[in-house]
Amino acid sequence: MRLAIMQPYFLPYIGYWQLLAAVDRFVLYDRIKFTKKGWINRNRFLLNGRDEVFSLPLRKAADDLDVAEREIAPEFEPRKLLARWRGAYLHAPYFEPTFGLMEQVLDCRERNLFAFIHHSIRTVAAHLDINTEIVVSSTLPAEATTPKGAQKVLEICKVMGARHYLNPIGGVDLYDKSTFARAGVELAFLRSRPLEYPQFDAPHVPWLSILDVLMFNPVDEVRERLLPAWDPV
Repeated sequence: MRLAIMQPYFLPYIGYWQLLAAVDRFVLYDRIKFTKKGWINRNRFLLNGRDEVFSLPLRKAADDLDVAEREIAPEFEPRKLLARWRGAYLHAPYFEPTFGLMEQVLDCRERNLFAFIHHSIRTVAAHLDINTEIVVSSTLPAEATTPKGAQKVLEICKVMGARHYLNPIGGVDLYDKSTFARAGVELAFLRSRPLEYPQFDAPHVPWLSILDVLMFNPVDEVRERLLPAWDPV
C-alpha cells in the first residue's frame, strides 16, 4: 500500500493533487501547528497578469494553536471571495464549470479551519476523480504517541500497513531512505513537472492554485496530468 502524509492547504497547486492521486491512502494532518506565513489558509491566483494572494480570514487566537483549533473569522463572506475570482477569471475558457466548483467549495457551514479545508480538499478531489482514501491524522493511534519527524511518519506507516511512502521533493533533506528501509518501508520523493498553459495573453505565471489550472484547462486534461506528472527520486 502506498501512503502520503500532508498538511491541509486551501486550494493548493497541482502538485498537491498529483501526490494525492499517486497514493492509495492520504493522511491529512490536523494536529499540526498553524503557521501565519504558511499556505494553510491562503494561496495565489491570477489577477491582471500577476499573481495575487487570496485567503480565509481567521479569528484572532494564540499563536501556538493547532490547525484543528483555529476558526475562520465571523466576518468572512464567501460571496466576496467568489466575486474576486469572478472578476479575475470571467473570460477564462473554463470559467463556468470551475466557478461552479468554487461555489461548492465555499458552500460549507463549517467555520473550524481544518474542517473547512478538509471539505474543500474532498470537493476538489471528487471533481478530479481522485478516489484516494483521505484519513485525518488525529484518528490514528500513532498521532499522540510518537515524536515528530521520520519516526512519526514511520509509525503512521506501520499503523496504516504501508510499505511505500511518497513525499514531495522538498523533503529530500528531511528523510533518509536507509532509515525507512530498515523499517521495511520504501521511501520515494516525487518531483512535480511544470504545467504550462495559456493564461489570457500574459506570460505564464507558474504554480498557482488549482483554481487557476482549472480555469484554463479542461478537467479531463487536468485529470490526465495528475499521475504522469511526477518523477520518482
